[in-house]
Amino acid sequence: MDSLMQKFYSAKPLEEEDVAVAVEEAPSHHLVVFNDDVNTFDFVIESLMKVCRHDRQQAEQCSIIIHYKGKCSVKEGEFDELRPMCEALLDRGISATID
Repeated sequence: MDSLMQKFYSAKPLEEEDVAVAVEEAPSHHLVVFNDDVNTFDFVIESLMKVCRHDRQQAEQCSIIIHYKGKCSVKEGEFDELRPMCEALLDRGISATID
């Protein structure tokens, strides 16, 4: 055996080491907006932009889903973050819940 192979075979195995890995948990709550026959697309879009800080395209897409599917999860996050948004939408007459 050449000297390189001897070093390889005589080397000690690496020791295992426990390493703590930070895992980001997925948001546990969803702000859900429901379809109604009262509010216009423009009002819902404007509300999602103002309250949920959506850009226009995202707000438009959510409003289309709300209209055709009956509801849409418009925001994910922690309950304490979503609660004021839900209340603001409710104050505007838009049906919303936190699931």
